[in-house]
Amino acid sequence: MARYTGPKTRISRIFGEPILGNGKYLTKNSNPPGQHGGTKKRKAPGEYALQLKEKQKAKYTYGVLERQFRKTFDEANRRKGVTGENLIRLLESRLDNTVYRLGIAPSRPAARQLVAHKHVTVNGEVVNIPSFELRPGDIISLKDATRGNTGITSQMRGKNAKINWLDWSEAEFKGTFIAYPERESVPENIKEQLIVELYSK
Repeated sequence: MARYTGPKTRISRIFGEPILGNGKYLTKNSNPPGQHGGTKKRKAPGEYALQLKEKQKAKYTYGVLERQFRKTFDEANRRKGVTGENLIRLLESRLDNTVYRLGIAPSRPAARQLVAHKHVTVNGEVVNIPSFELRPGDIISLKDATRGNTGITSQMRGKNAKINWLDWSEAEFKGTFIAYPERESVPENIKEQLIVELYSK
């Protein structure tokens, strides 16, 4: 199962945002990584550099490696509508991301682990593929055996009220993927148009 396993704070320092983890160290050292950090005079990044950086930010945010990200973009490009918005919708409809959005896991890596270890069901069937694409009407829940695991349930934080494309029943440990999200509802600070421009070259 391919995933990023390197230093998380270093990635957050590259983008100046807590895209991996809680970002508590950014207040202590927010300079870019490297020998000279923020002391070295850096020239303004070019158009390609900005586009590449935005793609890398999206990849790290959703925990997707290069080949899978490209496949996701190609699928977004095939679908009707705005390619950039389709890309965000596809990334948001991943099972591991949805488990995170529902508040079942405190982070996307933790949500990925829950899915991979067969704690999550979709429409009553166990699914252990983090990249599994959910469709409107799909029901996500924890297995009965998992609901009694205090190590997992104690980390549940509840769904953010702003995530309006998902519904969550805390009493039943069950959530519903209502619809693909609208771009303005997704809180991630990603300029998807730059990614489209990068892949269109």
